[in-house]
Amino acid sequence: MTTTNADPARPTTIVGQPRGLVTLAGIGLWERFSFYGMQVVLLYYLFFPVSEGGLGLSKAEATSVIGAYGGLVYLCTVIGGWVADRLLGSERTLFCSVTLIMLGHVALAIVPGFAGVWIGLALLVVGSGGQIGNLTSSLGHLYGEGDRRRDNGFLLFYMGLNIGALAGPLLTGLARTRLGFHYGFGIAAIGMAIGLVLLYGGRRHLAPRGRTVPDQLPRSAMVKAAAAAAGVLLLVPAAAVGALSIRHLATAITVVVVAVIVGYFTTMLRSAKVSAAERRRVYGLIPMFLINCVFWALYQQQFTVVQVYAATRLDLHVLGFAMPPEFFSSAVPFFVILLIPILVSLWARAGSHEPSTPTKFLVGVVLIGLSFLLFLPMAGNDGAVNPPLALAGILLVFTLAELFVSPVQLALSTQLAPKAFQTQTVALLFLSTAAGSAASGTLAGFYSPAREGAYFSVLGLASLGAAALFAMTIPWIKTMLNGSR
Repeated sequence: MTTTNADPARPTTIVGQPRGLVTLAGIGLWERFSFYGMQVVLLYYLFFPVSEGGLGLSKAEATSVIGAYGGLVYLCTVIGGWVADRLLGSERTLFCSVTLIMLGHVALAIVPGFAGVWIGLALLVVGSGGQIGNLTSSLGHLYGEGDRRRDNGFLLFYMGLNIGALAGPLLTGLARTRLGFHYGFGIAAIGMAIGLVLLYGGRRHLAPRGRTVPDQLPRSAMVKAAAAAAGVLLLVPAAAVGALSIRHLATAITVVVVAVIVGYFTTMLRSAKVSAAERRRVYGLIPMFLINCVFWALYQQQFTVVQVYAATRLDLHVLGFAMPPEFFSSAVPFFVILLIPILVSLWARAGSHEPSTPTKFLVGVVLIGLSFLLFLPMAGNDGAVNPPLALAGILLVFTLAELFVSPVQLALSTQLAPKAFQTQTVALLFLSTAAGSAASGTLAGFYSPAREGAYFSVLGLASLGAAALFAMTIPWIKTMLNGSR
């Protein structure tokens, strides 16, 4: 069988994909199991009253912490990408990162109160930041230039992520309701430990390219780099000791992310290591990057506003069973698993008529805007009276929007990366998620049942307006990408 693998001698799986895909998808599955399983339990742990085992923060403070956490995770993909490209290589960075994630979940499980929250989140921010970009980059290394299996490989990988994301909230939600918050965190830790074992056993199937350091950093620059990374990470302990208001933590992260984005694009565009053709592609990425920020600012509210909505605005008693609100975190992954095979088949049938990447981004932003408008018929009702099926339907539209953006973003970042900024370009694309995640925490502070009609209508219409502006730039983007889809 002829392949166009980066390493043709390496055997392929039964579906014609590199064997390393199985290892990386397995790691991603357990990381998403722990990430999704922990995140919503943590939100409820923060704002549930002390009498119910929570920490008693206000909803605005709790959503700010969750938004800031998401923003910091994706911001630290830049640090993780930089460490891989300049210090350790993507494979060793990935191994260290997965270890830190496991330790973060352990801290949440065994250390009580706010001390456990801050220690756990600090470890999770660094570990997840290193894991996300390097896992994606390691997957990209499995495919050679022009390998047409790349997009489907990323979709299969994405399905693995969503199997983990589906299972995580179901198990941690049940553990939280039956046994308590810390048992939910403990299940997330067990899931990540399984991921670490998979990585250790499957490293031989990864591409050799991940063991090299593309642009080794001179020793003289290491101290300055460490100081810069520490400055970003100090935001978490600053909140812990009260130097930074918890309610404004997400806003502070948003400002930092925007500054890093501007600095990173400037560095790449001015670097002598970036060729003229690569520079044109980077310019073409900018409008897609901006519309991606809009998309994630709405989409990431599935972890903030949507989860508050599930806990406070839905009648969760179904057939005599009190449904844990965490179950709604599994809705999007469930729909992804159902829809990905249909999407893979659809794109395969379309062939050369498959929509371009900018067009897919446009459709995703339109859909996420419409999903917010779908909340409006239920606005104005008092109390926990709305049907769970209605929220499930809205989350189906969330899923359709995600499938037009997220898998494409992963493939795009590995395809258009300048050679000197391989893993860092993956991390740069994740900065749009960082900005959106942090902004989702800030925006969630304006949500309340009393004004939810205005909240959902303003955000939904603003998203549609941004989509209209982006549509005008698509012909220029295609020119700058010079034939790349």
